[in-house]
Amino acid sequence: MKTLQERLIWARTQKAARDGADFTQQDLATKAGVTQGSIAHLESGRTKTSRSLTKIATALGVSADWLGDGRGTPFSAGEVDVAPASDPVTLLPGSLLVADHGSDHPSRTKILKVANIKLSAGVTGFQVELDDQDGGLWEVPTRWLKKRNLNPKHLLAIEIKGESMEPNLVAGDLVIVNTADTTLVNGEVYAVNYEGEPVIKRLIREAGQWYLSSDNPLPKYTRRLCRGRECIVVGKVVRRETDQI
Repeated sequence: MKTLQERLIWARTQKAARDGADFTQQDLATKAGVTQGSIAHLESGRTKTSRSLTKIATALGVSADWLGDGRGTPFSAGEVDVAPASDPVTLLPGSLLVADHGSDHPSRTKILKVANIKLSAGVTGFQVELDDQDGGLWEVPTRWLKKRNLNPKHLLAIEIKGESMEPNLVAGDLVIVNTADTTLVNGEVYAVNYEGEPVIKRLIREAGQWYLSSDNPLPKYTRRLCRGRECIVVGKVVRRETDQI
């Protein structure tokens, strides 16, 4: 990283990664006692230096010498929990070096991963069978939870099976279901207790009725009327994780 602009962007994004939360330009400005505009000008390259670099470096937890002119490394010995900027890898402005924080790092939050939802027709409650392959747990970004104001106790991770939701959801994809949200929104995807079977379907409102709809256009995946106690919403799908590219 040859410029102050690149080093500052890198340091701020690394600060966010270490804290497991957003660290905006305004957050940095407040902590360093400068204006947000000053940070914005430095990160855009419009300003090439600042008399407040020492304060900015302190707020970021990096060396002022490194931030100002690239001398040395950003962190002193014993403080590095990310790869140092002197690593020979060439970084784009704002990019992050990968750091393995471990499964207990605050940037990740564990939720239940289930192999099956045990349901009975006409029953609103349910039980879950944990996925032994992944130890019954799955990790999601803590920052994402906070941004969406989601309670991890209400979330379930479920693997997609079958082809009914292709091409948008394919077998092996993982969806996160918020069991605290059962309010129907036209066109959104939900986990549903349909006649005692757990299904992942898109809810469509038409002519005053709700229908379970598959994304797969093949004729065998016909939509079904969702009405009464034979079609009970378990929760809304709020996230998809996939290996598909």
